[in-house]
Amino acid sequence: MLGKNIKTFLLVILFGAITFASGFYLRGPEEVIIDPTGDIDLSLFYEAYYVLEEKFPGFKEVDEEIIVHGAIRGMIDSLGDPHTAFFNKEESKYFLEDVAGEFEGVGIEIGIREERLQVISPLKGTPAYKAGIKSQDLITEIDGESTEGITVEEAVSKIRGPRGELVVLEVVRNGDTYEFEIVRDRIEIPSLEWEIIEEDIAHLQLFHFNENITSEFTKVAREIIGSNANGIILDLRNNPGGTFAGAIGVASRFLEVGETVVIKTGADNNREEHLEAIAAPPYLLEYPVVILVNEGTASAAEILAGALRDQKDAPVVGINTFGKGSIQGLHFLSDESTLKITEEYFLTPKKEIIDKKGIKPDFEVEITKEDLEEERDPQLKKAIEIIKNKH
Repeated sequence: MLGKNIKTFLLVILFGAITFASGFYLRGPEEVIIDPTGDIDLSLFYEAYYVLEEKFPGFKEVDEEIIVHGAIRGMIDSLGDPHTAFFNKEESKYFLEDVAGEFEGVGIEIGIREERLQVISPLKGTPAYKAGIKSQDLITEIDGESTEGITVEEAVSKIRGPRGELVVLEVVRNGDTYEFEIVRDRIEIPSLEWEIIEEDIAHLQLFHFNENITSEFTKVAREIIGSNANGIILDLRNNPGGTFAGAIGVASRFLEVGETVVIKTGADNNREEHLEAIAAPPYLLEYPVVILVNEGTASAAEILAGALRDQKDAPVVGINTFGKGSIQGLHFLSDESTLKITEEYFLTPKKEIIDKKGIKPDFEVEITKEDLEEERDPQLKKAIEIIKNKH
């Protein structure tokens, strides 16, 4: 019976995944018609399964879900893509909380780069941010356990936990090892903040592209046009991205309807799809814009930076961005588990590749250790200088 269930479930995954256009569009499982005449030969899998069933002590007592999920994870690991992943029911809950913008943990976005667990960025105001975790830190241990060979999903499940509980992270930064004891808390991911600086410049910080970012940004855009702002500094530093649709929605407030925001392409680059600014009032079209980025700027934030640089000639200030230029679709399975699959890649409107390369600033400005100690922000200072010259 168990062997039959595994066969059915694997075929559903291999042949029946639901396709989403882009970003994180959420739909439930659908009935799938399985074609047993498909080209894939799973006989070796069943051969191994039945040998284990016969020879391994206690194999029949192992939970069916553990075996099935293990087979799925192995299939995904063989693809060699750090952004394609399987989430069991509990992990799916964590992931969807991220998209919604609320969870309990320490407040860091993490990823795998060159087979090492790396901080993409700490979220502003969270326990990790306050503790001193920085973008590009390598997390080498979680509560004393090595992270070698760990997946992002495993790391998330270890780092997250109930509010008030302690987690200890060992990180390597520029060759030096540091240990951080961080108390978990309820994380409400802020999406954006803005203020007037230098009398007439709107300093607009976008922290995360959650599922409500388009409506929240529209409200702020109206506030800006009702202010005395004559220019905008769009601060995307340490913005790890979020929903693909959010990047389109925000870009549409700066661009004419129909202008290309991003170009989607398949893994083999045999097709291109131009995604355009949506039919929404471009409240911020006439404002000069300067963009701030750093190594923690990733994914949807890179889409937005590339679109405004290419279409509005908005100068980019800071240091090279993270370089996450792929799009994942969410596919919900019948047991409330989820597949997150890299389905497409994206290019800037001028067809520059972002994946593994990032956005290169027009004005490269670093923040030194001395700058941090003296609470100086030379990147923001440079952006102010540029936008004043645009007035």
